[in-house]
Amino acid sequence: MFKKIVWATDGSECADRALGVAKSLATNDGAELLAVHTVEYIIAKGAAPQDVDEDSTQAKITKQVADLVSAGVKASSKVVQGGMTGAAHTIADVAKDEDADVIVIGTRGHTALGGLLLGSVPQRLLHIAPCPVLVVPPR
Repeated sequence: MFKKIVWATDGSECADRALGVAKSLATNDGAELLAVHTVEYIIAKGAAPQDVDEDSTQAKITKQVADLVSAGVKASSKVVQGGMTGAAHTIADVAKDEDADVIVIGTRGHTALGGLLLGSVPQRLLHIAPCPVLVVPPR
């Protein structure tokens, strides 16, 4: 069913949970899995990543992709700079450019109001993605 799966990850536990689903889909369908990580920058005092642990996050994702490859999954990763429109638009753009069949992403489990107030990448993706979005809940 799926030939190209985008797994959107920020290195969090929620993203790790979504990886299990993405791996299962890729394994079942013999699909290619692309791990996409967006790096958001603080522009106010120069171009510095928002996440102070960005290097360790990228190292973690690199290891996760290597583990997938070792398990026989055709997997690769792409780190992209988030634009002014935010992570959801960046992920959607990558999915479009890569001709992805589905985006798999975890959610932190905010309430609807919390997601509205705090912003929700999965929520935004549901509205702008060029393909189906599979949102993996926290439980």
